Amino acid sequence: MVLEQDRYTYRVTWSAEDMEYVGLCAEFPSLSWLAGTPEDALQGIRQVVAEVVADMTTNNESIPEPLALRPYSGKFMVRIPPELHRQLAIEAAESGVSLNRLASAKLSQS
Repeated sequence: MVLEQDRYTYRVTWSAEDMEYVGLCAEFPSLSWLAGTPEDALQGIRQVVAEVVADMTTNNESIPEPLALRPYSGKFMVRIPPELHRQLAIEAAESGVSLNRLASAKLSQS
């Protein structure tokens, strides 16, 4: 059985400031959990999220939709300086690809 909190996006990273691992949840950016091991940090943040979701449900509050379940169109707009736009258009033309394909390739390298 998949629990609601299991559908959220979790990350565990080292916190040099705290000298412990920190568990985070992208859909609940204000929540975190510190622990001595990555496994404990993940378990801790999952438990905190479960408690928050239960509390929000009890209070009839809107619960964030998991990122994994949200629909994405594959389109977004980015504003860049005109000179960079020109440079990218030239690079795309010289490479024989569309500006969209060039930008997509560059973003996927990140």
